[in-house]
Amino acid sequence: MIRVATVADCVQNPPRNGVACGRGFTVEHMSKGEQMQEQKMPVVAVVLAAGFGTRFDENNPKQLVSVGGKPIVCWSIEAFENNDRISDIIVVVNERVEETVNELIDEAGYAKVRAIVPGGAERVDSTLAAGAKILIHDGVRPFVEERSIDGCIDSLDQFNAATVAYASTDTILLTEDLGDRKVVKSVPERPNTFRAQTPQAFRFGTIVKAYELAAADPDFHPTDDTRVVVDYLPDEPVAIVDGSETNLKITTPSDMPIAEGIARSLDPEHAKEEAKARMHAVFAEAFSQMHSR
Repeated sequence: MIRVATVADCVQNPPRNGVACGRGFTVEHMSKGEQMQEQKMPVVAVVLAAGFGTRFDENNPKQLVSVGGKPIVCWSIEAFENNDRISDIIVVVNERVEETVNELIDEAGYAKVRAIVPGGAERVDSTLAAGAKILIHDGVRPFVEERSIDGCIDSLDQFNAATVAYASTDTILLTEDLGDRKVVKSVPERPNTFRAQTPQAFRFGTIVKAYELAAADPDFHPTDDTRVVVDYLPDEPVAIVDGSETNLKITTPSDMPIAEGIARSLDPEHAKEEAKARMHAVFAEAFSQMHSR
């Protein structure tokens, strides 16, 4: 059974090799020696699975719901387990799913998972408990692509903060209240609009500084780590890393059919069968046209 501890302890005092705690400056400002040390530092992923999913089924925690024959949280953990550049994984859970998640990790034998740690009542509490994390991923986004994870890691060579995001194909409307109705306040240019996804990646010094400033704000109540940096460190650029349409956040039961479809598409056997079916369809159509002439 993996020991329960605080995320900060796990990251700052990891079981092996130390942990990559960024110092708030970019690689181009480092000496060659510092750059070599930077390259040796582990890359820690924190999978957040501490939410209670109030918009899902309160009797069935969505982290544990099976998609494609596998619990959602396992998909998320495996995305980092299978990435060669990720050295350590910490999973943040609530008390309701803690025991089951422990069992799932033990059964799967995820070698990079160093600890399962308790989260707070809300997303912000879970994040504050993980002060020194590098990649923060929503545990109910089971289909994050390897290129997005790599993109986050690469972006931290140049920036102190980065987030996966997917370009919006819809026109976005910014609204304001007018009596009891919402009305359009402005319409941003579509090329500048993106849908935020995860992972979100930060240098240790940057995210800690942002949260320290936020803690002094009585109105502080974010649900997104990137927004903390944007709001409280406005001069700190946050790089955009390409996301994907399939990096779906499972929020309500209506998302499940879409998730099942994505899971099927990722199954090698299913992909072979689909390719075979498409080939048969092409030959059937060609044969039909030949005999209709």
